[in-house]
Amino acid sequence: MNKTAFIFPGQGAQYAGMGKDFYENFKESREIFQKATEELGFDIAGLCFEGPDEELSITKITQPALLTVCMAIFEVLKKHLNMDDSISMGGLSLGEYSALTAAGAMDFEIAVKLVYNRGNYMQNAVPLGQGGMLALIGCTDEDAIGFCKAVTEEFGLLEPANFNCPGQVVVGGESKAIENALKLTSRFNIKKAVPLQVSAPFHTSMLEAAGTRLREDLEKIEFKKPFCNVVSNVDAEYYRNGSDMADKLEKQVYNPVRWEGCVRKMIADGVDTFVEIGPGKSLTGFIKKINKSVTSINISSVTSMEDYINLRLS
Repeated sequence: MNKTAFIFPGQGAQYAGMGKDFYENFKESREIFQKATEELGFDIAGLCFEGPDEELSITKITQPALLTVCMAIFEVLKKHLNMDDSISMGGLSLGEYSALTAAGAMDFEIAVKLVYNRGNYMQNAVPLGQGGMLALIGCTDEDAIGFCKAVTEEFGLLEPANFNCPGQVVVGGESKAIENALKLTSRFNIKKAVPLQVSAPFHTSMLEAAGTRLREDLEKIEFKKPFCNVVSNVDAEYYRNGSDMADKLEKQVYNPVRWEGCVRKMIADGVDTFVEIGPGKSLTGFIKKINKSVTSINISSVTSMEDYINLRLS
């Protein structure tokens, strides 16, 4: 049986103007933005639609903004499609919160406040200028792991942070390690190492304090069992029930995101169509590199949503 997975992007996908056409055309979308503004106490719609990009890129703003846009799209989409337990869901880093919310594990009002706090904790865990991230292009996972070990021994902490797709691994660590890491790339078959514009070394052990703080918030939430399979970034396995969510979401903050593993898990279970919901096309790009035989579609505008609905109904 053909199966569909709905997937949601993480930080870096945001841009000024995202979600505006849904807000203007659908009551369900406007209600999501309104709920977000009420929970957060500031105008999230104004930031999403007008920016400025510098403010939209602040972690504690980016995270609730992306979740809000993704859910504003999903609320409209789900009216037109049969959302049952035959579908799967997943998300990259922050996108995992969108997936869990879409799958009914928590209410949107709880999720948007939770990711605002998460962004705050992650932003403040490492003083600005003391940590960073690099995208390693054209290397194997094994080479990336070996590279991190060598850099750590010679210059300071560097760890894998995201296993995105074949030939792309993101690593993060101390600024002095990042600055000196380029000296060692040729030893490990790394074609290119690109510094990323991020405020902290996300998904590394340097963020453990942020995970501990988030755990306190997670413990207060009564998670519900998702109505469909949702795959976890931490181990590329499905969430079983509400009780393992707090544990995995805490660990996700300071452990590598195994996005390639998540996609391969869903494909192994029969998923042949991935629908990326939200701004940007980063996940669609990763999926093409993971498996060329599956279909990947992006829904970031009303037009792209209508095209997808017509395709499903034809």
